[in-house]
Amino acid sequence: MPRVKKAVKSRARRKKILSAAKGYRGGRGVLLRTAKETVERALKFAYRDRKLRKRDFRSLWIIRINAAAREHDLSYSRFMNGLKKANITLDRKALANLAATNPEAFAELARIAKEAA
Repeated sequence: MPRVKKAVKSRARRKKILSAAKGYRGGRGVLLRTAKETVERALKFAYRDRKLRKRDFRSLWIIRINAAAREHDLSYSRFMNGLKKANITLDRKALANLAATNPEAFAELARIAKEAA
C-alpha cells in the first residue's frame, strides 16, 4: 500500500480557517481551535441573519408606508386594501421608496386607494 502524506491537505485546511479568522482579536485570529470555533459561530450568524435581514427590511418598509399613509388620513391596512381593490400591484419596497423620494406620486396613490376603499 502506498504511503500517504497529509501535510498539504491539513495545512490547506488550517490556512482556510485562519484566513477566515483574519482580523479577529487575540487568540481568535491566531490559534487554530479558537479560530475554528469563532469562524463556525460567525458562519451560523451569517446564515441566520441573511434570513433576518429580509424580515427586518419588510418591517422597515411597512413602517415607512404607514407613516406616509397616515399623512393622508389612511391607516396602513386601509391603504394597502385600497391599492389591492384598485388593482395596483406595487410591492412594499417600491411603495416605501415612493413615500420617501416622491411624495406627490405617493399622494396620488393614497387618493386612488381612498376612492377604491
